[in-house]
Amino acid sequence: MADLTALIPGISGEAVLFLVGTAFIAGLARGFSGFGAALIFMPLASAVIEPARAAPLLLLVDAIMALGLIPNAWRRAERRNVGTMALGALIGVPLGTAGLALLDPLVVRWAVVAIVTMLLVLLVSGWRYRGQPYAALNAIIGVISGFFTGAAQVGGPPVVAYWLGGAIGRDVVRANIVLYFAISSAISIVSYLIGGLISLQILILTALIASAYGLGLYLGARLFGQAGDILFRWICYGLIAMAAIISLPLLDPLLRG
Repeated sequence: MADLTALIPGISGEAVLFLVGTAFIAGLARGFSGFGAALIFMPLASAVIEPARAAPLLLLVDAIMALGLIPNAWRRAERRNVGTMALGALIGVPLGTAGLALLDPLVVRWAVVAIVTMLLVLLVSGWRYRGQPYAALNAIIGVISGFFTGAAQVGGPPVVAYWLGGAIGRDVVRANIVLYFAISSAISIVSYLIGGLISLQILILTALIASAYGLGLYLGARLFGQAGDILFRWICYGLIAMAAIISLPLLDPLLRG
């Protein structure tokens, strides 16, 4: 690890270990629910590396390690609804990527904290969209989710809040989420490459944390259907809230020494 971290200026071995632990917890949430990795990883990772590094890092790790979830999701998902939402993401992701590439890193970090906090409040409140999905609304949700995904890889909660409100089984909701993010990840990779956000340093970090994320993903998928929904949901809420607090730029003197 020492040889690899030497190729990443400004990132210590301790920071890499912190990223490894964060990746494991984020993968656990993602494997179980189909989303949530970014809500945990992005605020915490942005406390030790710039958001413009953290977002493409999570994107690559998740895109690679979550490939095993796609075949089952393809069989179970409502592919037409997922497809129209992905069309919206084609617009939203590039807009969010532009914000990530052009804005000041400190502004992006505060924005990530604000977005994560607002989306957490939305999820905890129990609010859900109660109507029936239709193409235009699917596309609008895709634009919103895509923007959040491009800017900070936190596009999950708008999609989850939308799909959980309908009369859709939990397995189908999870499959929809997994398939949608497989498509939006492909869009994001192209957008990040065009924006110059994927570098050799990001690839090295990806290699360093991928196994921890993959282990969390595997264990989370194994737990799906076994743990109580209410207990696990509140554990995830607690982790997300803790992540938002720890990631506050005001705490940098404590976290970055």
